Amino acid sequence: MSLITNIRHFFEKHGFEVASRFADKLGMRATNVRLFFIYITFVTAGLWFGVYLTLAFWLKLKDMFYTKRSSVFDL
Repeated sequence: MSLITNIRHFFEKHGFEVASRFADKLGMRATNVRLFFIYITFVTAGLWFGVYLTLAFWLKLKDMFYTKRSSVFDL
């Protein structure tokens, strides 16, 4: 087997076990834990995208008020 296939099998074997062990510890079903991780991923990605859009709008608004002058004689 190739090295990439060995690495993939290792992560599939041990990575999927995380949700089941966590669910066993909490007394829940593993599918609910996996769904929670998926939902929280979308929420955090969407949150930072909103922060990015807010900062972009803020910088554009700042550029509207403060125009850049190339020299002293542009006053």
